[in-house]
Amino acid sequence: MTPPGDETWMRRAIALARANLGLTGDNPSVGCVIVRDGMAIGEAATAPGGRPHAEEQALDQAGEAARGAAAYVTLEPCGERSAGHASCGERLASAGVARVFAACADPSAFASGRGVERLRAAGVHYNLGLLQAEAAPLYVDYQPHSRAPPER
Repeated sequence: MTPPGDETWMRRAIALARANLGLTGDNPSVGCVIVRDGMAIGEAATAPGGRPHAEEQALDQAGEAARGAAAYVTLEPCGERSAGHASCGERLASAGVARVFAACADPSAFASGRGVERLRAAGVHYNLGLLQAEAAPLYVDYQPHSRAPPER
């Protein structure tokens, strides 16, 4: 069973994403809240135009305090970026986040389990599906990238 605090933080991430719906170009509007010791230390939504992603903005706010924290994200973190920058999965792992909760899976070729693989390889606990029914309406019109990222 999920502790009530986890649902509260995910609802905050959903509200952040909802605020930027329709403003993020081809990218989905994602909300991210980073929590440590019961307090939000970073929070953001995908910026207008689609960049920067929510996770990178929230991590910038959190700074070193992100180490050992939990991240609540409305959509599975990307595992590859179309522009070649570090993915959100890489950024979360590098920041030392201990747990990542994602509401919805991302069928994009740039995500679809790739970010999760990066997180798990770094020892980050990953949980998919927290408040999925509440977050899913955010992505009903989302048309994910169909172009596969380059093989490495």
